[in-house]
Amino acid sequence: MDNTQSTTKALGLFKKCYEFTRADEVKAAGIYPYFRPIEESEGPVVSMEGRPVVMAGSNNYLGLTTHPEVKEAAIKALEKYGSSCSGSRYLTGTIDLHIELETELAAFMGKEAALLFSTGYQTGQGVIAPLVGRGDYILSDKDNHASIVTGNLRAKGMNVNVLRYNHNDMDSLERRLKQTEEGAGKLIVTDGVFSTFGNIADLGGLNELAQHYGAQVLVDDAHAFGVIGEGGRGTASEFNIADQVDMTMCTFSKTLASLGGFVVGEERVINYLKHHSSALIFSASPTPASVASALAALKVLQRQPELVNKLAYNADKVRKGLTELGFHVLPGRTAIVPVIIGDDTKAFRLWKGLYDAGIFVNVFISPATPPGKAMMRNSFMASHEDEHLDYVIDTYAKVGRELGII
Repeated sequence: MDNTQSTTKALGLFKKCYEFTRADEVKAAGIYPYFRPIEESEGPVVSMEGRPVVMAGSNNYLGLTTHPEVKEAAIKALEKYGSSCSGSRYLTGTIDLHIELETELAAFMGKEAALLFSTGYQTGQGVIAPLVGRGDYILSDKDNHASIVTGNLRAKGMNVNVLRYNHNDMDSLERRLKQTEEGAGKLIVTDGVFSTFGNIADLGGLNELAQHYGAQVLVDDAHAFGVIGEGGRGTASEFNIADQVDMTMCTFSKTLASLGGFVVGEERVINYLKHHSSALIFSASPTPASVASALAALKVLQRQPELVNKLAYNADKVRKGLTELGFHVLPGRTAIVPVIIGDDTKAFRLWKGLYDAGIFVNVFISPATPPGKAMMRNSFMASHEDEHLDYVIDTYAKVGRELGII
């Protein structure tokens, strides 16, 4: 391509691509924290750039991605079924492992049926859009995950009314419910544990409003499954209303140590989704190894519910340690420990100091957070030991003081 062609492209559709230089500037400063390759993983410690690094930013909440039973299940499934199902669940892409995992998930969550999707992101789109129609309403928390937002946008294109309510604000939700028309279908959608700040939805209050106004409830438990609730059964279990919440959806990519997603609910609802969800019908089904891994991880969770308590202990230890040092740590009781830094560059420099010392955490900046609220999103695993956690706390103290944050 000559310079004339390149200039023409730069002035057209791709103009914004050429003008985006923020990432290049951060890279040039040596503090770019994204797309760092992991070369080997043993759970709480990974290899990056040829050296051991304590992983304090993974969503592998129970540490099961390296569990021997999970890895062995994946290997056996690969040997038996091959690498892919080569079709959608609707046609040639269903194997007996899909049915087995759906049965086990429904039983674990106390629901009539379950349905698997190929990714957690697809699950939000694959559940929301088919359930609503022209004139219906979706009421969605403003801090919901991007998968829900995408599902809402698709529904909006079908002349569905999408009303967003203020984050975890039940008064705001009720005001929105009062705006809905009598007799219209209403679906309230919320994260169970919100993925950025780790706080828990007021599902008790939300469920009361849903019952009063005749709405159905869909909870995304991506960051709640295996983390809160009885034996890790999620947000509805945490509030002791599992029998009242209509549907719970989730991903495999966190507690279940794999790739995929699922929704549980009434058999008639799940049956409808099986025949109307384009995200299911037009996607290749979850691979045998992915399904086998998730099934094995679920069995470990059922056999070792104490892992949920170990995870809570680990996250709380770091939460308390960093708070006592003087960091601005948001309160909570999930695996996510957010540390508010404020300035983007200072957050990147803190990340670099931690990384150079052998700790990896995630940096969230706008638009993932509100402007001026850059944060370190720490997340912990049940497989972290006290030595890992102490090192994280001590290193935060050292680097935080060097940068004048504490």
